[in-house]
Amino acid sequence: MREYRIALIVEEIGQSYQSSILNGISAAAIEFGLNICAFTSFSGDMNNPRHDMGEFNIFNLPDFGDFDGAILLTNTLSHQPVVNDIITRIRIAGIPAVSIDNDLPFFYHIGIDNRTAMRDITEHLINVHGFTRFAYISGPDDNPESADRLAAFCTVLHEHGIKINDEAIYYGDFRAPSAKAAVEHFMRHFSEMPQAVICANDVMASSAITKLVSEGFSVPEDVAVTGFDNTYSTHNYRVELTSVDRPLRLSGRLACKMLYNHFRNMPQERNIILNMSARFTESCGCGHNAVTNLSEIKELNYRNYSNFENIQNYMAVLNRMSTQLLACNNFREYIAALKQAAVEIRPDEFYFCLCDNWDSESAIDRSTVMEGAEPPVPMAYTDYVNVEIAYVDGKFIECGKIKSSDIFPPVAHEKKEGKLYYITPLHFGERCLGYMVIRSKRLTFQNIMFETFCINICNSLENIRKLMCLEYALVRLGKLYAKDTFSGIYNRNGFVNATRELYHQCTEQQRSIMLMFIDLDGLKGINDTYGHSMGDRAIWSIAHVLRDSCTNGEVFCRFGGDEFIVFAADYTEKDAHELTKRINRNIVTRNNSHTEPFSLAASTGFVIATPKPGTDIFYFVTEADKKMYSEKRRKKSHYPENL
Repeated sequence: MREYRIALIVEEIGQSYQSSILNGISAAAIEFGLNICAFTSFSGDMNNPRHDMGEFNIFNLPDFGDFDGAILLTNTLSHQPVVNDIITRIRIAGIPAVSIDNDLPFFYHIGIDNRTAMRDITEHLINVHGFTRFAYISGPDDNPESADRLAAFCTVLHEHGIKINDEAIYYGDFRAPSAKAAVEHFMRHFSEMPQAVICANDVMASSAITKLVSEGFSVPEDVAVTGFDNTYSTHNYRVELTSVDRPLRLSGRLACKMLYNHFRNMPQERNIILNMSARFTESCGCGHNAVTNLSEIKELNYRNYSNFENIQNYMAVLNRMSTQLLACNNFREYIAALKQAAVEIRPDEFYFCLCDNWDSESAIDRSTVMEGAEPPVPMAYTDYVNVEIAYVDGKFIECGKIKSSDIFPPVAHEKKEGKLYYITPLHFGERCLGYMVIRSKRLTFQNIMFETFCINICNSLENIRKLMCLEYALVRLGKLYAKDTFSGIYNRNGFVNATRELYHQCTEQQRSIMLMFIDLDGLKGINDTYGHSMGDRAIWSIAHVLRDSCTNGEVFCRFGGDEFIVFAADYTEKDAHELTKRINRNIVTRNNSHTEPFSLAASTGFVIATPKPGTDIFYFVTEADKKMYSEKRRKKSHYPENL
């Protein structure tokens, strides 16, 4: 059976809705021989647009033309422009795609009749319980499923002559915090709380119940609450939640099956609408399904304890990992600590891939940046990424560089059974750093712990990047501190740093040194005749003469004004005279080029000595300076007009 590669687009995999669908997809990947690449992000509840931008960037990573098909949970994505871009790219790639719940033109669709389900819930509360005062907690107003459920709710109220004002409808985001905010909103705007609060999903319904109880209300005696999706396990909450039971796991399996049927050219409908049913239990006042079986109670307690124990173990690993990563002082230590974390969590496969420019602060050409502007932040995946960690079946493998469009290194394709990979972004704010790929049969990724895992790695990676950038900055500052910005050669500080170790070795090993002092002749005359700009040019020219002359490891610098010094180890008198001749020849060559209106001339003096412990290098500078002035006086007595 041929292996098929499927791109899965989903956000917030820690939510129960996504988790149930992903469980179905995971099992179906093996059943139908599909390798699933789940591109996933965590955004929306951070209240940080820059963070969200970095998260959404993971959806730009896949080249859909390299995939055989796609599965979309676009209703989980909180930013419609991102959704539109994904849909456009999939259509251009020409691959089959299945959309779960959102009915998108040209794609296969698996959904439910949201309007009928919400109608059943609303009519039950009116006809059975006689409620007339309602409030509604909706999902986002631009989400198709959310819009359908709200429309059905409003239609039923209208049919029964029940009015509802705008303040009684709160637009949330399908997450728990928005339900808490909704209850607070209702308490502020109504002197008497509604008899029933209908919620667009179970997550918001359960959070609303918690908030109501904390404010002194009893559910359902004071306020009835209903949900949708039936993702909260029976007996696992304060009250059993009235909700709509829908086959989410089946949705995931059918999405894989529809693609498999397409690949085999099997006839099938484009659209599948799944059956569902309302469950009327405690939270609306219909009583509850009492737990009467002792073994059922034991099973519930065991399951809850196991979940608690898993969370504790997961948190312990996360805390250790976070502490170790943040304690790293360099990139090598960081990778070693991350490898240790991989060994602890033992995934089946783990790939840590960094963009070529992830530490790009050092590579920015600041000359291209407008004055006063910040250098651009890399926001896109580079064509190639470096696989810094490849952990496969308990072993680390060297993979080097791969194309980012390949997603995985070649080792990931060696086993052909259906696999589900999670691909998450590495970023800080909008800065793109790379991505991670992880696959594990043991670990549960559909919970808040995995999100924490990803955030910890992103933050610690940015910490290392900033440490590296600080080192780059110190190097740049060191160069500025060491270089004479006018002539481009060492200044006095740079000279001291460059000669320190070699001078110490010569002192310890009793090796000879040479110190030469060079002084530009006639600088005052050049300044008076041609102006100070030409005088500066003369100083610059002597610096370049030294560059052309000192080709055997000598260290030279601008000592100050029009004075220069040269240092060398293991020099003889003959070597020093040869260097003096090279300097003078190069001065003549520059004069003969007639590139300047003036003629260069310089006086030199040198000393050869074996330094003794405790003798400072500048002692020899002073001695060489004396020799230079002797030479200058001799020349002045012969050619006073030139000096």
